[in-house]
Amino acid sequence: MTMARAKDPSKDSGGAQLGTLLGCFTPSMLTILGVIMYLRTGWVVGNAGLLPTLAIVLLANGITLITALSISAVATNMHVGMGGDYYLISRSLGAEIGGAIGVPLFLSRALSLTLYAFGLAESLRIVWPGVPAQPVAAATIAVVALLSVRGAALALKLQLPIMAAVALSLISLAAGGSFEGKVPVFWGEYPEAADGFWQVFAVFFPAVTGITAGLALSGDMRDPQRSIPRGTLAAVGVGLVVYLAVPIVLAFNASTDELLHDSLVWTRIAAVPVLILPGLWGAVFSSAVGSALGAPRTLQALAQDGIIPRFFARRPLKTGESAVAIAASTAIALAAVLLGGLNAVALLVTMFFLTTYGMANLVAGLEGLVGDPSWRPGFRVPWPVSLAGAVSSFWVMFVIHRGACIAAIAVEVGVWLWLKRRRLRSTWGDMRRGLWLSVARLALINLEWLPGNPRNWRPHILLFSGSVRKRLELLRFASWLNQDRGILTVCDLVEGSLDEGSLDEGPVERGSLGAAPPGEAQLGILEREADINRFLRDRNVVAFSEVNVVDDFERGVVHVAQANGIGGLRSNTLMFGWTDDPERMAAYLRIMRRVHALRQSMVICRIAPRATFEWKKQIDIWWRGKQHNGDMMLLLAYLLSLNAEWRDTTIAVKCVASSEVAKVEAEEDLEELIPRARIPAESKVLLKPADRSVAEVMREESREAEVVFMGLMDSAPGEERAYAERLMELTKEFPCVVLVRNAGMYVGQLLEDTSATPDGTADR
Repeated sequence: MTMARAKDPSKDSGGAQLGTLLGCFTPSMLTILGVIMYLRTGWVVGNAGLLPTLAIVLLANGITLITALSISAVATNMHVGMGGDYYLISRSLGAEIGGAIGVPLFLSRALSLTLYAFGLAESLRIVWPGVPAQPVAAATIAVVALLSVRGAALALKLQLPIMAAVALSLISLAAGGSFEGKVPVFWGEYPEAADGFWQVFAVFFPAVTGITAGLALSGDMRDPQRSIPRGTLAAVGVGLVVYLAVPIVLAFNASTDELLHDSLVWTRIAAVPVLILPGLWGAVFSSAVGSALGAPRTLQALAQDGIIPRFFARRPLKTGESAVAIAASTAIALAAVLLGGLNAVALLVTMFFLTTYGMANLVAGLEGLVGDPSWRPGFRVPWPVSLAGAVSSFWVMFVIHRGACIAAIAVEVGVWLWLKRRRLRSTWGDMRRGLWLSVARLALINLEWLPGNPRNWRPHILLFSGSVRKRLELLRFASWLNQDRGILTVCDLVEGSLDEGSLDEGPVERGSLGAAPPGEAQLGILEREADINRFLRDRNVVAFSEVNVVDDFERGVVHVAQANGIGGLRSNTLMFGWTDDPERMAAYLRIMRRVHALRQSMVICRIAPRATFEWKKQIDIWWRGKQHNGDMMLLLAYLLSLNAEWRDTTIAVKCVASSEVAKVEAEEDLEELIPRARIPAESKVLLKPADRSVAEVMREESREAEVVFMGLMDSAPGEERAYAERLMELTKEFPCVVLVRNAGMYVGQLLEDTSATPDGTADR
């Protein structure tokens, strides 16, 4: 899979000339004061009554206000490039999440153009009942698209007279209203809203979702860090005042029946009725202009980041916009006209916009909570407020329409999974690393405070792998042993000197752990570590990596073992691959004796590819009991059997007894141990024939076993080589053998039930 590298389009718009008024306030304001205000506010009042309507307005605007504050905080903490809300989310939560929001957001803006075009056509039916909706909608899209080609500045200047028309219609409504002689309906009976308050709330809420219309033009603003907070908050404030005033005027000047059924009720109240329709048509048209300007810019930003093919960012116009992006957005909007009606899609569009609201709040809340040093916004909002806005946004999605909410989330999760498979690599720093660092720090602190217990033990393996490219089977086996429950650290130990500059560019000679594979360039330390990480990731091995330069192998292993880990999360098991060199095996045994004082266990493995031999699906554990290695061997074998590749494998605990008395005692011990350990295993005690050695019995019994576990014992200083040679002779016929030395904090206790007694200790 080709890796897409995301590029930060920080200064890519040649038309960055808009100020706060045209760039943010006007498009946001005209989207807020749109078709819902003219055609649905009366319906809301007629159903809910005046007081619940005002509660709906305050609740909806409260969520919008929090979102505006969060957007302002994020926008004043970074350079804001093309893409608006997509840009803010992707630079904070990463390319994958940004793309998962950005792709549906683009489609929503393109389809919104169709929705507003249909809205304009349907509003014309008030005075022209037979108007053909589809041709008028298509013509509206074409006109708006031509305006967007000329650039945002020209299109938005045309919105100034529209703003004036909307203002005149509101003044006419207020001037024609009277507050004498009629008592409004304060508490409605919801005659056309069977689900009551929340159904009416769902109809009204899209009225306040227009604040991202200005944010979408961030790439066209001279100073988005200044314009976005000022323009967005001003639009929210003015919108709140208007939406509090209009229901009051309507409630005092129209009956419930008129509010519910008369689309022209504004004209019957206004002092100058002729001013209402131009305001309505202008508001709907301006909303279409905002969608036509926002959709291509979102698409262009997605293309510049490598989320979608870069083709969509090509053929820039003089204004800096992509002609391909404009054409694609217009084509989608025109194609949607053929559907004839977009009621179902309209719900999905609202869901996508609300998801953007929720994510913008989430970004601001998490940034404040994590407290990265880079979080220095010029406009600060307490993080609990932003997180409350995020929860409220997602809650509103669910209230408005559960099915559309689930569908929108499913689409976004699907896009996110698709982008994860592509493994996008963004070159900007986002907050995810800071978030996980905060979580990790909190976890480590709590882990350090909590007392340890054998019940919680799991292998944290420090694997001295040598050349990872030659030891893939060993890496996989180490991962199987901790069953993705513990921490696996892969260490490439290099014998040499750490000269100045070798961290980045100097070649470092690999020591006797293995020569570099043919064709592999000699890499610096950091480059080699990055190469190991790529190797592990490409082969789906979950592990950390480190490269350490030491002047002596044995001393180096001990030093690395002491330094590895942090807090309560330290490596407790050292692991080595097999060697046929007796002296190197003796070195492992000397290391084993030294790390015993560190309470670190030791595992030495000889691993053969599983397809090489026709093995029985059986894991044999040779139990002696004298060195207390048995509990760790049995636990490791159990963890191994839990992996998908090792399911249906039988675990057999075996022992060689020298006499009948010893055989009976061993059988009794194993029959008691295995049920208490709650590990599905068989037991078998063999009586050693007089004419055969223990080694011969073991080799004969486990010749066809898939894995053989055996315990290690400490050898006297100076006798390590002799012991190593005996081990090599004993195991030479086993294709896969695991030698274990248990030296951890819970030697002999790993299979005990420490909850059996009140003080938490096991009965022994």
